[in-house]
Amino acid sequence: MENQNQTGPEAPIKVSTLNCINLSNPDIHQSVSLLEQACLDCGFFYVVNHGISQEFMDEVFVQSKKFFHLQLNQKMEVLRNEKHRGYTPLLDEHLDLENQVHGDYKEGYYIGVDVPENDPESNKPFNGSNVWPADGVLPGWRETMEKFHREALEVVKAVARIIALALNLEVDFFDKPEILGKPIAILRLLHYADKVSDPSKGIYGAGAHSDFGFITLLATDDVMGLQICRDKDAKPQIWEYVTPIKGAFIVNLGDMLERWSNCIFKSTLHRVLGNGQDRYSIAYFVEPNHDCLVECLPTCKSEKNPPKFPPIRCSTYLSQRYKDTHADLNAYNKHQACSPSSCITSLRTNFNSE
Repeated sequence: MENQNQTGPEAPIKVSTLNCINLSNPDIHQSVSLLEQACLDCGFFYVVNHGISQEFMDEVFVQSKKFFHLQLNQKMEVLRNEKHRGYTPLLDEHLDLENQVHGDYKEGYYIGVDVPENDPESNKPFNGSNVWPADGVLPGWRETMEKFHREALEVVKAVARIIALALNLEVDFFDKPEILGKPIAILRLLHYADKVSDPSKGIYGAGAHSDFGFITLLATDDVMGLQICRDKDAKPQIWEYVTPIKGAFIVNLGDMLERWSNCIFKSTLHRVLGNGQDRYSIAYFVEPNHDCLVECLPTCKSEKNPPKFPPIRCSTYLSQRYKDTHADLNAYNKHQACSPSSCITSLRTNFNSE
C-alpha cells in the first residue's frame, strides 16, 4: 500500500460514479469494455450478480458483528499471529505514516486459506492454520466464514478472467496453477469505531493507501465512509465517496496488478473516514501463489514501453508490505501482563515515536 503526503487544505469531497460489471451478462465484450474503462480511469468498480445470495451476505455481516460485540479480553484471546490470522485490535494497522497521528480506528479479523501445521506448505509466509474463537462462543461462526471464503474466491476468479481479456491475455491466464492454483486469499472482517475522523488532525478510520496485491473484493453496510482519490499527485487531492450498493461488491485493483501490467492498470489511493457511526465491512484480498514470479505481462511491454519494475516473488513482496503497516507483535507481548485495553493504548506511544 502506498502512502501519500498531503499539502494544504483538502478539496471538497464529492460522490463518485463507478462502472458496474454484471457477472451474469452474456455479452462478455460489454463487460470487458466496462472493466477496462474502470481500470484505466480509477481502478474501482462494482460487481453485481456475482452468485453469492443476499441472504448469505446478510448472515456473514450478522456473524461478523457478533464477533466484534464480544468483550475485548475474548477478542484478544485470538490475537493476530505472525501468519496474519486472527484479531487485529484498534490502532493495530497504520496505513498512512506521514499523515496519521495514530493507527487506524478500526478492528479486524484475518481468515486465510487453512493449511494444517503438518503440511510442508505451512512454512510459507501467510500459510498456516486459521485462528478461531473457542468452541461454543460463536456457534456456526467458523462454518459461515469458511463458506464465504470459498464463494468469494470464485467471484475473484470470474473477475480475473475479465481482467485477462481487458489486458489482451488468454481468458484463463490467471487461472494457471502457478498463479491462482494455490492463491494467498485473505478474508478480513472489519469494524470501524464510532469515532469522527478529522484529516486536519490526522485521525482516520483507515489512512490513505493503495492495496498491496492483485484484486480486492469489498462488501459494506450502508454507512458511507470509503473514499477514493483518482489522482494521487493532485494538490490538493480530490476525494470522492463511494456509495454502498446492497448486494454488490466494490472491487479495486492492487499495487501488484499495477506492477504486473506495467502501470497500464493502476491501483488507486483510498481511505475511510468515520462519521460517528459504527461501520462494518468485509474485505477479501486475493494474491497469486507464494512462488508466483510477478513480472511484466507479455502484452504490457514493448520497445517503447519496457518493463518499469524488476521481477519479484509474490510472498516476498507481500511480506514486506505487511511488515511496513502492522504493529510489531512484540508490542503486545511486552504488555501481556497488562489489561487488553492497556495493551492497545500502548500502541499510541509506539506509533507516535516512529
